[in-house]
Amino acid sequence: MRTDIPGRPALPDYDVVLTVRNPQRPGMIGRLLGLVGDLGALVGDIETRYIGRDHFVRDVTLSVFDEEHLEEVLAAIRTDTDTVIVDVKDLVFERHAGGKIRTVRTTEVERLEDLRTIYTPGVARVCRAIQKDPALARQYTAVGRTVGIFTNGTRVLGLGNIGALASLPVMEGKSVLYDRFVGLGAVPIVIDETDPEAFVDTVCRIAPSFGGIHLEDIRTPDCFWIEDELIRRLPQPVMHDDQHGTATVLLAAVLSALRHTGREGRRDLVCAQVGLGAAGLAIARLLLDAGFEVVGVDPGEDARRRLEARGGRTASLEGAAAEADILIATTGVIGLITPELVRPGQIVLALSNPVPEITPEAALAAGAAFAADGRSVNNALAFPGLFKAALDVGAPAITSAMKVAAAEAISALAPDEELVPSPFHPDVHEHVIKAVRAAASV
Repeated sequence: MRTDIPGRPALPDYDVVLTVRNPQRPGMIGRLLGLVGDLGALVGDIETRYIGRDHFVRDVTLSVFDEEHLEEVLAAIRTDTDTVIVDVKDLVFERHAGGKIRTVRTTEVERLEDLRTIYTPGVARVCRAIQKDPALARQYTAVGRTVGIFTNGTRVLGLGNIGALASLPVMEGKSVLYDRFVGLGAVPIVIDETDPEAFVDTVCRIAPSFGGIHLEDIRTPDCFWIEDELIRRLPQPVMHDDQHGTATVLLAAVLSALRHTGREGRRDLVCAQVGLGAAGLAIARLLLDAGFEVVGVDPGEDARRRLEARGGRTASLEGAAAEADILIATTGVIGLITPELVRPGQIVLALSNPVPEITPEAALAAGAAFAADGRSVNNALAFPGLFKAALDVGAPAITSAMKVAAAEAISALAPDEELVPSPFHPDVHEHVIKAVRAAASV
C-alpha cells in the first residue's frame, strides 16, 4: 500500500484492537503479523485471552493510518489468512466512553453531622463570611484551585469549526491533563456562541466560579479580541492556550536547539516566523519578549500589522529565510519550505502536524545545523504549570516574564538531541511551577 499520500502522517497513529481467533497451528500468528506489517500497519501489544484445544483467541493492537487503511487491513486478513476477526475496537472511542472527567468530593460525608457542617445550616456561615470579604472564597471554596476552560469550537486543531458540543472531548482532555500533571480542577465550558462580544459577556458572568480562565480553540481574529477584552474585564489570569501555551513550548524548543548547536544563551539572532495565525503571532511576540529579533511572514495584511505593532519586522518568505538564524513554520502548508530556502547552519523548526512544511531529514540534507518537526512540541508541558503557579501566588495575569521562565524551565530538562522533555517527565511540571512563581513575584 502507499504510505506517501499527501496529508497522511509519517507514521500510522489510528489505534485499534483486533480480537482474533486462529487455528492452533505453527506459524498462524506470524503470518497474521507479517501480513499487517507488509500493509503498513504497526503492531503493538498482543494479549492472549483464551487457549483452546484447537484454537486461540488474542487481542492484537494495531496502528493504521485511517479508516480506509483499516478496512484494507481487515479485508486482507479475511482473504489471505485463516484468522477470524471476532471484534474490532477503536481505542480512542474506548477511552472516551462515558466521558473522561467527573466532579468528586474532597471531604468525608458519612454522618448527619457531616451534612450539618458542609451543607445546611453550617454552610450559611461561610457564605456570609465570603459576602463580607470576597477574598475568603480562595480559602473556603475550590475557586483557588479550579480553572475554567472556555471554547466555542470555532477553530479546533485539525478539524476547524466543528461547533461547541463537538469540541467537548478536547476540553475534557485538557481537564484530565490539569488534574494529572498539577492537581488542579478544570471545568470545560462550551459556549454555543460565535459572536465575540456575546462570548465575552458569557465568560464574564461565569468567571467568578474560577481562579483562572483558559481559552481554547477559538478562531482568528476573534481569539485576539476575546482574550484582550477578558484580560481587561476580569481580575483573574486569562490565557488563550493555542497562542501562549504553544508559544511557551516553542520558545523552550528554540532554547534547546541553540544549546544543541553551541549557541546557548545567545539572543542576538534573527528568528523567522512563517505563518502569523494565532499560534504563529504568539510565538513571534514571545520571541521578541525573550530578546530575539523577529521577522514574520504571512499573506494577511492584518497579521503583518499586528506583528509590526509589537516591534517585529515582516518580509517575503524568501527574504526572511535568507537572513534567519532560526526558521520556524506554523502554516499547515505541506512542502512550503523547500530545500533551496534552507541556509547552511540554520535551525529549522517546521511544526505543522501531521506533515511539516519540510521534513527534518530534508532540512538537514540541505545544510541545516538542527531540524525538527512539531511532534514533541506539546502544550501540555506549559499550561498546567503556568496556571498552577498563577493561582498559587494570586497573580492577576500570566505575563511574558512568566512564560519565558516556563520555557527556560522546560528546556533545561530536555534530553540530549531532543527539543523538550516528555510531559510525563517526573520533574518538569514542578520545575515550571517554581520558575513561574519566581517570575510572578518579581
